[in-house]
Amino acid sequence: MMPQDCDVDLREALKRTAVALKESGLPFALSGSYAAWARGAPEPSHDVDFVVAEADAEQAADWLREAGLQVERPPEDWLFKVFTDGAMVDVLHRVNGVPVRRSQLDDVEELDVISVRMPVQSATVLLEQKLCSLDEHYCDFSTVIPIARALREQVDWERLAHHVRGNDFAEVLLDLLGRLGVTDPSLRPAVPATAR
Repeated sequence: MMPQDCDVDLREALKRTAVALKESGLPFALSGSYAAWARGAPEPSHDVDFVVAEADAEQAADWLREAGLQVERPPEDWLFKVFTDGAMVDVLHRVNGVPVRRSQLDDVEELDVISVRMPVQSATVLLEQKLCSLDEHYCDFSTVIPIARALREQVDWERLAHHVRGNDFAEVLLDLLGRLGVTDPSLRPAVPATAR
């Protein structure tokens, strides 16, 4: 399959899943790299992510199955997978180990994504999720920097810096983004006097 074919399949899967979730009436949002793409970041080529509240996960899975989509439960207990149009969609109900609450789905914006109006997570929330996923097992700045550059004018950097405080990997990336001129350098974490 050529990369452009993969993109078409992912886009069709995104649309079909979004339409079915809209018809369910359950709160949801486009998340992950495709949400960043909808806001101006580079287009991903792996899968599509949506988020639903953990309390609504079973109902969302049942609804999508009834809508004719193939729903599978992987061993991981924080998502379910939807297969349609030759592509995979992840529907997450926990992000970075934290259950998604319905109130978190209020921080969205209705956007037209491939001709379908749908809720999309804010740029700040998207980057927060990406930065909070960084740890000693997964620390690939190369996937986050292009998104941060593309979304920089949409991000509440002070809020983001507050939310990722304590995650050394996220703080180092914020420092790097400041050095690269993507963010305000004043957001760089202060170096303790003992480290000087």
